[in-house]
Amino acid sequence: MGFQTEFNSVCKFKSEQELYELLEYGRGKMVKKQFRVFPTGQKVIAYAPDNQAVAIVRIVASIAEINFQGEEVTQVEMELVRRLTEEEARIQTSLAHEMFFGEQS
Repeated sequence: MGFQTEFNSVCKFKSEQELYELLEYGRGKMVKKQFRVFPTGQKVIAYAPDNQAVAIVRIVASIAEINFQGEEVTQVEMELVRRLTEEEARIQTSLAHEMFFGEQS
């Protein structure tokens, strides 16, 4: 058991529904497997499940717990600061592929 640290600039959604709720309502949450540390109060870049940069979000809360199935999970609540422009999204996506997700083909 231990905490896995997220990169300070990355908040990657695994679910389209979670991302949709954030973009539609301005607030949202996502659930990650394992215990993870997200920097509460910090602004980060949010990425869609296909690794495309989409927005700047502020982490409001990060709660790590063991759920009723005995799994380690972290719930992250966030608020939308703003969507990225096309150019910002393209540049951030390119940088993230090089730094975090692996080279683009």
